[in-house]
Amino acid sequence: MPRKPIVGANWKCNPAKPGDLEGLVANINACDTSKCEVYVCPSNLHVGIVYQKFNPDILVAPQNCNFKGCGAYTGETAVDQMKEMGIKAVLIGHSERRGEFGLPTPAESSELLATKLKYILDAGLMGILAIGEPLPVREKGIEATVNHCKEQLNPVLPILKELEDKSRVVIAYEPVWSIGTGVTASPEQAQETHAALRAYIKEACDEKTADEIRIQYGGSANAKNAPELSACPDVDGFLVGGASLKPEFKDIVAAISEVKGC
Repeated sequence: MPRKPIVGANWKCNPAKPGDLEGLVANINACDTSKCEVYVCPSNLHVGIVYQKFNPDILVAPQNCNFKGCGAYTGETAVDQMKEMGIKAVLIGHSERRGEFGLPTPAESSELLATKLKYILDAGLMGILAIGEPLPVREKGIEATVNHCKEQLNPVLPILKELEDKSRVVIAYEPVWSIGTGVTASPEQAQETHAALRAYIKEACDEKTADEIRIQYGGSANAKNAPELSACPDVDGFLVGGASLKPEFKDIVAAISEVKGC
């Protein structure tokens, strides 16, 4: 069975002004979602404002969650709260949460993220798990890159193997060196890495998991490079940052829908 493409819009800590939300929502609602799944990740401050303003087939995915539920957890957001609001997906593990933006110690370990993913799935939501390597690792070559990503994946592999509906987890591969820099992995680099990750999932789990799990590409994905990246056999979609704040987002969705829509 073909993997349905999926494209995410990660707004990160944007926009600064609530008045700009209307235009951003309009950009997302302009997407043709008949052949591609679309989700959007607003900032926590804006989730409650916008989550009912999107077209019904567009998922809202907060950018983080805790793993304990409601209670005395200052500054956190619980999946239980999301579920009650009708939210059906959560993004976890982005490099900016793992500590790549300057924290001396990674804020979220891969083991912690596996705990979060289980919590998300047990609550009936879809989990989007971001992984990716920094530039010093990429400069060592594909083997070092894949080994780095394997370490990030290892704690969640038992969860993936046991999961009946593999579409409930999406792996978002984002090379850290390309996020927000305008430097994108070439289609050859993206395909090589995605294929290696899928092969590792097959080896560590089974063929069904590897064949059905969706792996997105992130890191300066835009309307210009989306057609070439969409043609890569193991690229199942995109996690889009800066371009998700622009009207071109619909063109990214259209690009992969044309190649792989189902």
